[in-house]
Amino acid sequence: MTPSGSSHVRIARPSRDLAAAERFWVDGLGLSVLYRDEAGGPGEHDLVMVGWPDAAWHLELVDGAQLTVAPTPNPEDLFVLYLDGPVDDDLVDRLERAGGTRVSAGPYWDRWGVTVADPDGYRLVLSTRGWSNA
Repeated sequence: MTPSGSSHVRIARPSRDLAAAERFWVDGLGLSVLYRDEAGGPGEHDLVMVGWPDAAWHLELVDGAQLTVAPTPNPEDLFVLYLDGPVDDDLVDRLERAGGTRVSAGPYWDRWGVTVADPDGYRLVLSTRGWSNA
């Protein structure tokens, strides 16, 4: 089997506070909790997987005593959602109420959308542009 455009994608990130990260992505952005588990033994992590049930991707957020790496986001760690239209102000407000912080992602992304950092500092860009691979 070889990867294709329909292959599912998982993006895994460490979190300092799993509940705060979940609030941002679920209550703020509107993703669903797809799976949750607590560390049950050595080398395991607490985790929550969030996404839209019909999407070909999900975020896996991990935390717990066994976590060996702290979140180290940088300004280039962008998770971009192409909305193909204006960003809803109510959505940005909801993300901020859920623990996000509106930030600048530089002239290009500031021109083409709104960027909000999650509680761990990873950046979500809501882009007004559409995506086309043509």
